[in-house]
Amino acid sequence: MKIAFLVWRFPVLSEPFILNQITGLIDRGHEVDIYACSVDGGGCVENSQVHPIVKQYHLLEHTYYAPRRPKNKWLRLLKAYGLLGQNLQKNPLKYWQLFNSSEYGNQAKSLKLFYRAIPFLGKGKYDIIHCQFGTLGPVALMLRQAGIIQGKIVTTFRGIDISKYVREQGIHVYKSLFAQGDFFLANCEFFQNRALVLGCNPQKILVHGSGIDCQKFTYKPRLFPEDGRVKIATIGRLVEKKGIEYAIGAVAKVAQTYPNIELNIMGDGPLRTHLQQLITELKLNNIVKLLGWQEQPKIIEILNNSHIFIAPSVTASDGNQDAPVNTLKEAMAMGLPVISTFHGGIPELVENQVSGLLVPERDSDAIANKLNYLISHPQVWQSMGTAGRIRVEEKYDMNKLNDELVEIYAKLLNQKVNRQTILPLSVQTSSV
Repeated sequence: MKIAFLVWRFPVLSEPFILNQITGLIDRGHEVDIYACSVDGGGCVENSQVHPIVKQYHLLEHTYYAPRRPKNKWLRLLKAYGLLGQNLQKNPLKYWQLFNSSEYGNQAKSLKLFYRAIPFLGKGKYDIIHCQFGTLGPVALMLRQAGIIQGKIVTTFRGIDISKYVREQGIHVYKSLFAQGDFFLANCEFFQNRALVLGCNPQKILVHGSGIDCQKFTYKPRLFPEDGRVKIATIGRLVEKKGIEYAIGAVAKVAQTYPNIELNIMGDGPLRTHLQQLITELKLNNIVKLLGWQEQPKIIEILNNSHIFIAPSVTASDGNQDAPVNTLKEAMAMGLPVISTFHGGIPELVENQVSGLLVPERDSDAIANKLNYLISHPQVWQSMGTAGRIRVEEKYDMNKLNDELVEIYAKLLNQKVNRQTILPLSVQTSSV
């Protein structure tokens, strides 16, 4: 199959689930092109930390970026005419219609649709056009309507697109997409149910989780450390939705009675300065460390040397919510007992009091109570870690999920996809 992945930016360190799908499809003999559709300067990610798999699979050679759109409306129009002139040999005549604001609304008036269409010049037909976020689905629909791209449109809802974006744009924002899109995926039942409430045809949507490579995250039974130093880890962008401040607050409370602990926070983002100030105010500089973004080998090393993992996700003030968090899956796959929240799709991953402990959102006291429980009951670490590993292998192994994705594509091309014909693949034997 020839497949186009539509993303906003590429490559993005915090989106390994997209890389896992791309490389999984390539490994299975399919051709994948990647289109980064941001037109305001964010499509090409300039970051020295690039996931090694991007280079290993030469993915940038198959990545096409929308041109940067000038802020000045006259300059953006002048540049648009120049882009047409530069591509005359590719017969861009149909691109003129993308200036029609009566047909394509603000996407045409702002020239966003035109700029997003340029990378598709001369690329031909695709079997599958996979929009990796719901917000890209309407863009693909307009481009297909204009004859710029051809293929079945599959749209995946991942979180912000079905929470914050709907809150901002209104409950009818996906009305046309639900009517004209060919198929939909949600990365958890929580977001699938939300799509159904918004009007998605139940026969055109399936839950298809974000997978991890379980072979890279080796299971290890967790034992109480001989020196008594309990190491806690958390990973995530330093944004409100990840709730990192509540983990810091919890560690501050635990340290009052059990100071022989440390919290390592992997990730970066706009709240870094605020979180560092909080750490300083709580006099935790010797206990809590902001480590910044780490490459996967370093993440695995830190997790391997940790005893407990925290994922304190919260519903952000703008409505943004999480699906089952991939970093939480990685920690569970490595046998760590975990503490997370009753939030979004997380309870679909963490079975409370079996494979981990769940607490209400924004509750440092509750997190502290669970930390105290785990520190004083290390005998439960191994049973929780084992249950977590089994859960991840059953539902989130990327090889199973990539096989399932190929099956979904194939059946969609034969017009036979529905909830009855796509079944979960058989569960492999647990490796713990």
